[in-house]
This record gives sequence, structure tokens and C-alpha cells, in this order.
Amino acid sequence: MEFPGEEQSSEGESRMQELAALVQKTTHNCSWWERHGIDWAVLALALSAAPAGFLLLRSESFLPLCLGFLILGTAHTVVTVKGSHLASHSSLSESKFWNKFWAVVFMEVCGSFTAEKGTFQHVKLHHAYTNVIGLGDSSIWKAPFVPRYIYLFILPLAVPVLTPIVAIGLMRDLPVMTVIRTLSMITLGMWAHCWLLISVSGFQSPLSAFLCMLLYKAIFSIPYIHVNIFQHIGLAMFSPTKKPKRIYQMAHGVLNLPRNVLLDWFFGHSLINCHVEHHLFPTLSDHMCLKVKPIVLKYFKQHDIPYNEDTYLSRLRLFIDKYEELMVRAPLLTELVGIQ
Repeated sequence: MEFPGEEQSSEGESRMQELAALVQKTTHNCSWWERHGIDWAVLALALSAAPAGFLLLRSESFLPLCLGFLILGTAHTVVTVKGSHLASHSSLSESKFWNKFWAVVFMEVCGSFTAEKGTFQHVKLHHAYTNVIGLGDSSIWKAPFVPRYIYLFILPLAVPVLTPIVAIGLMRDLPVMTVIRTLSMITLGMWAHCWLLISVSGFQSPLSAFLCMLLYKAIFSIPYIHVNIFQHIGLAMFSPTKKPKRIYQMAHGVLNLPRNVLLDWFFGHSLINCHVEHHLFPTLSDHMCLKVKPIVLKYFKQHDIPYNEDTYLSRLRLFIDKYEELMVRAPLLTELVGIQ
């Protein structure tokens, strides 16, 4: 794989500025509805469907029960993946206060994770150091001691259990008041879920309600883990001291999946078919990433910059075939870093 040489490196910043100007020209006159409203409508639809899910779980028939699980799992995914992701990037509002507020609600109350650490690890590390070894290289999703099929199809089901445990471990160096708030919000969220399952869905015990909550939270955890590894691992990797300019870093280290009716709306365009655009312009909402995608694609083609795209099934086959290489025996740093 070839990377920009020294003679091209000086062009990186000017090209990024030129592309940013084109994108800004398109987004400048967009309405609030385009910038935020469409994504809020998706979140509101997911939240408004949740009561039906709790009511369906009262049924003793198999199909209504399955539908209830599916509705609650979908609502949970939209809020905790799409909502948390947008909030972490301050893409839900023009107000810092409301972005922070929704980050706490979506990440801590609904997602059982810490907003501070979630935002720091995703925005300050993963985005700032995309595919940089030891910083933003998606290594948090690797479990080299686990066989490929278990990692890809079974271990993700434990995400609802592991999430609060990992969150607690990450809070050790946070201020005391932040830790108290985070633990309170996580507890409130779990209690609210169980209370609704007991009061509305008719569960007889807190334990059965808690297990049910974990079950529907895990419905989309398999594609969630897949998406997180498919779009970065296996692409170009860099060292902290030797990486290309931002536009080349994102071009070589980020991949788009094709549009998918379910994943686009459950996870958001910026995590699926506009991931390249999202890494270039992380504060744009999902809908705005979709809107500027043709601009980015055209600019990349005009300047012979790679634009990585691949299908979900193709990436899945790659990880099954090369699991040892990609997830267990990580290549040495010198094998991963492009010569600049």
C-alpha cells in the first residue's frame, strides 16, 4: 500500500482546508431540521415505540413476546448507539449544555456507561488518533484469547453485562462528584428498566426483569461489535510519530459500509455508510454526513485519494479468514506503519 510521500505531505493541510470549505458551503445554509431535526425524529420515534414494547411483553403468546423484545432492543440500540454517538460529538444541539445533558442521559442512564470516559476515548483518542497504534487503533474491541467464531458471534452478547463493569473500572481517576453522578445515573437507568418490566410488563421478580433487560439489550450487539472492527481493523495503521496528514490518515484508515435499511437507522449513517465523512467532519450529524458524502467522494476521486468501501459480508469473510492475523497475531509496528 502506498502513502503520500514528503512531497505530498505539505499538500495534506491545504487539501483538508479545501474540502472543508466545500463541505461548509453546503452545510452553511441548511435548516435546523437538516442539521439536527431528522436525527432527533429518529430518536423520538425509537423512544415513543418503547411503551408498546413493554406492553407486548405482558402477552403469553410467542409472537407478541418476540415483537416486544425486538421493539425494546431496537429502541435501546437507537438511543444508546446513535444517540450516544451524536451526543459525544456535540451533534445533537448547538448548545454545549444540552449536548452534555443528552450525553449523560443516553450514555449513562440508558447505556450504563460513563459519559466522560466514553467521550474521551471516542473523540479525544479514536478520532484524534485514528488507527494510530496504542491510541486510536480500536484495540479495545480485540480479545485475542477468544476463538474467532466465539468472538464474532457469541462474545458480543455479553456487551450489556460487560458495559457497566468496564465503566466502573474506568472511573477510578474521575472526580468524586462525577463518579457519584455516573453511578447514580447507571443505577437509575437499570432500576427504571426493571421497574417498567415489573409494573407494565408483569414480571414477577426483579431478577427475571433484570435478565429480560439484558436479553433485549443484546439483540443488536453482534452487528455493533462487527461494525466497530470492520471499519478500521485491517486497514492502514500508523505510529504516533509517523502518520500522514489528517485527510490521508482518514482516507487510508477508515472504511464505509454500504447503505443498510436497518443499520443506517439503528446505528446512524456516520457509523455505517458515511464513516469516512464522519471521521473527516466529526461534528456533523448523521443526516449531514449523508448530505456531504457526494462532495467528499467527488473530491477524493478528483485528487486520486483512496475512498475505502466494502460490504458487510465481505468484511465478515475477511475477519473469519484472517482472524489470527488481524485480531490475535497483530503485525509488528514496522509492518503496519506506512512510509511517509
